[in-house]
Amino acid sequence: MPLKNIFGGNEESSIEKLEPDEYVELEPGNETKNRKVRIKVVTLHEFKDAEQVQKMLRNGDIVWVKIAPLKQKDMTDLKRAIERIKKTVRSIDGDVAGIDEEWLVATPHYAHVHR
Repeated sequence: MPLKNIFGGNEESSIEKLEPDEYVELEPGNETKNRKVRIKVVTLHEFKDAEQVQKMLRNGDIVWVKIAPLKQKDMTDLKRAIERIKKTVRSIDGDVAGIDEEWLVATPHYAHVHR
């Protein structure tokens, strides 16, 4: 069945109907070539710095979080900040892992921490 001209005319389209065993080969697009992944580094000095990490994760950034300064200052605030980051990671279907005693890495949905 011929396609009608999309501008309302009665002319037939130059697109031909393909037979069931025919195919059209498409060239891959550039959309994945130009995509860049941002990796950001944040140091937690206070509990409120966790909010900055949350915003970065929601924007699709991978975030390395240095937790040592807050760990030395106040362990309770550190635990609260990590829980806040974990909740955000869960809500965006991301991943989070402790690297050592001083670092945490949090990723958005498109990245996974290999353990």
